[in-house]
Amino acid sequence: MTLPDHFAEHAQRHALNDEFHARPPVPLESPQLISYLAMHHDGCEPGAALQHLIALGKLLGQPIDAEGSHRLIDFGSFQLRWELHNEFSSYTFFRPVARGEGLDHSTSALAAAPQAWLQSLPGKLIVATHVELRSAAEVTPDSVMDKLSPTGTAMVGAQVADGAAWVFTDFLFEEGFSRFLVIDVSLTRRQAGRTVQRLVEIETYRLMALLAFPVAKEVGKMLGTAEQTLADLMVRTGAARSPDDERSVLADLTSLAAEVEHSVARTTFRFGAARAYHSLVMQRIAELREQRIIGLPTFHEFMERRLLPAMHTCETMARRQEDLSSRVARNSQLLRTRVEVELERQNQELLAQMNRRAKLQLHLQETVEGLSVVAITYYASQLVQYMAKGVKHYIEPFTPEGLTAAAIPVIAGLVAFSMHRMRKHLAAADGGH
Repeated sequence: MTLPDHFAEHAQRHALNDEFHARPPVPLESPQLISYLAMHHDGCEPGAALQHLIALGKLLGQPIDAEGSHRLIDFGSFQLRWELHNEFSSYTFFRPVARGEGLDHSTSALAAAPQAWLQSLPGKLIVATHVELRSAAEVTPDSVMDKLSPTGTAMVGAQVADGAAWVFTDFLFEEGFSRFLVIDVSLTRRQAGRTVQRLVEIETYRLMALLAFPVAKEVGKMLGTAEQTLADLMVRTGAARSPDDERSVLADLTSLAAEVEHSVARTTFRFGAARAYHSLVMQRIAELREQRIIGLPTFHEFMERRLLPAMHTCETMARRQEDLSSRVARNSQLLRTRVEVELERQNQELLAQMNRRAKLQLHLQETVEGLSVVAITYYASQLVQYMAKGVKHYIEPFTPEGLTAAAIPVIAGLVAFSMHRMRKHLAAADGGH
């Protein structure tokens, strides 16, 4: 039954389903040589890896589409699987060989690829590994076990895929490459592809997770110094006896907080990525379905003994860093509260002084107003006297002096009443605002 036309499809529906089925394992048949490279995107331009892959296609006459984040390309003499990840690009080279080929001398799948192209891969090499997929008829598990010396290199091995294959490695670099030997007992082609893919992913995610370990050691040094600095600042806080002392401590606490937050911002991604990569390592190991080989540690045991302590160190440093950031923030807030309380006390004292000054100004203003009433009354009485002298013949038997004396109380009362009304209107207007 086809999808009815009246359904409105989500724009991402097909892309999401395609992503769900992306990057399937490449079916493999023994004997096969596999070489894997992962180039970290350190200082690379966006799209540089894909452009370099397109250049290989042009070199070997195999057109490559410029869209997408993964490819499986058959160049005839070898196959190349390319994948673009957030932090790195991976290149897996598959080269079928004849039975017994490469057992007597060192060779790899990289021998079939153009060497000039390989040498100019963009990015910085973070993972390089060779995987040999051999049938049990070519290389028997007993022959590998017989070569192991009790005092030699520590080998890691296990039967995987419910006993369908044996896997051996020492996780050491030989000529710059780590090496895995997969002995095919009864693997199907898809089982073989999944097993090889899990092994290279374990190696990749192991090293990508360990990128956080040097960062953790660097952060540990910073944290030791910062924690001692915080302890010293707390002693200074307790000994502070003046606002200047408290402000000095607060300034130093602010500088310490900035330093810690810068470290948190710089390392949060790396520590989070380490947790994710470590989780992927342990998940891929679980998918191998290991069975112990007597005398050898399994992949799970090896990672718990070698990788897990480093991851615990990273987690501890991340927690200490977050804890220190919280402690600095709390102490800064406490000290800031002390400074604010002191500032409020000083503001209250300043307001009290301003209140006293306002009262003094009010008393002075009232005094000035009283003098103003006297002055206005005096000048107004003089005007009355001048006017009375001008009409003294018409006001007899009253004299100008008597009339002036009688006018003085009236003038003083009117002036005082007018100033009182003026103050009342001004007070009402100020209260309205």
